[in-house]
Amino acid sequence: MTLSIRAWRSAILHSLDDPAVVGIEASYQYFEDGLLVVENDKIIALGNSTDLLPIYKDIADITTITNGLITPGFIDTHIHYPQTGIIASYGEQLLDWLNNYTFPAEGEFHDKAHARSVAEFFLDELLRNGTTTALVFGTVHKESVDAFFEASEARNLRMIGGKVMMDRHAPDFLVDTPESGYQDSKELIQKWHEKGRLHYAVTPRFAPTSTTEQLTKAGELLQEFDNLYMHTHLSENTQECEWVKSLFPNCTNYLDVYDQHNLLSDRSVFAHGIHLCDDEYHRLNETGSAIAFCPTSNLFLGSGLFRLNKAEEYGVNVGLGTDVGGGTSFSLLQTLSEAYKVIQLQGEKLSPFKSLYLATLGGARALRLEDKVGTLLVGTEADFVVLDYQATPLLNYRLAQSKSLDETLFVLMTLGDDRTIRQTYSAGKCVHTREEEK
Repeated sequence: MTLSIRAWRSAILHSLDDPAVVGIEASYQYFEDGLLVVENDKIIALGNSTDLLPIYKDIADITTITNGLITPGFIDTHIHYPQTGIIASYGEQLLDWLNNYTFPAEGEFHDKAHARSVAEFFLDELLRNGTTTALVFGTVHKESVDAFFEASEARNLRMIGGKVMMDRHAPDFLVDTPESGYQDSKELIQKWHEKGRLHYAVTPRFAPTSTTEQLTKAGELLQEFDNLYMHTHLSENTQECEWVKSLFPNCTNYLDVYDQHNLLSDRSVFAHGIHLCDDEYHRLNETGSAIAFCPTSNLFLGSGLFRLNKAEEYGVNVGLGTDVGGGTSFSLLQTLSEAYKVIQLQGEKLSPFKSLYLATLGGARALRLEDKVGTLLVGTEADFVVLDYQATPLLNYRLAQSKSLDETLFVLMTLGDDRTIRQTYSAGKCVHTREEEK
């Protein structure tokens, strides 16, 4: 055995498939006393410790975790790093919120030093909350994207980001043009896309802030480069939907605006998707496009309730998004707590195993990264988190009453937050350890 091989002995849980497709029992794998073996940055073995310890008996570095659970690193399929400083801003719905909070904050990101400072803090928060992969909005400024990718590269994180394209209906200091948006994006793609663990997303903010000329340019970028993502917003707010209808009268629905500009593909991720018709769900499925379900921001901004059952009915891939700063937490555990309530308000149930899927493998599938992250299968990248059953007195007390795995998982998702994350690992390296309370 080489010194690069390490192992973790713990309770271990990960998703294998969508419970809505295969049923709950077939959707996950759980080892009450498991062993996760990592060589360099890849997982090379996973199973019961009694089966694997004799095989890997020569490993010098085995970490034993008590009162905890290993899961894959969490995946956030929609978040705005420049909005970190305006999280928890009071009292507006979407369009006013953009004008009163978002745009002024984003205006500061022309300054590379400012962008670098926020990017570092942002990544610290993601890792402190167990998020190892995210699909991230920058601002209209190239500097914002350079700063984000530089910070992500230095930590060897698997991250996706892009420069906002926005040529109308925004302050003068935040607009580009169809041509400058295209050229700036192209330069960033050539510099960062598929460099190490990084990927680029073509990022028109949303239909109202891009002319048809700019959306056409965005579509051209997707044709010119392989494996690019497309990341934007869709049907978040009823006023927004009416605005889109007036701006694009020749389109049959909101999604059709993007479709007519060749922006739908199996690497397209649309945040929110609350107010969709059946034709839109069908078209999302047909093109392999995904939706980012963002419950905390949907509730905070009064946007509406995402219909997960409709996405399941039409076979649309769904990931989970915190949508900071409209969203109110970096924690995907807290986000899942709100997701449960969103589904409850519609008279349905969100099982803990579906929640686990949404935060891990579901997000990876939405991003077409399931061969790399989202599970703990052999051959995948060693991105994982250690959840602490004793993170808070209440969590410790409540879990002592738990009688089943699904109950334990549900309690973690209802009472858990950043304190629940004991360690976060990316590519086999510990990138966050929670400081013990003094």
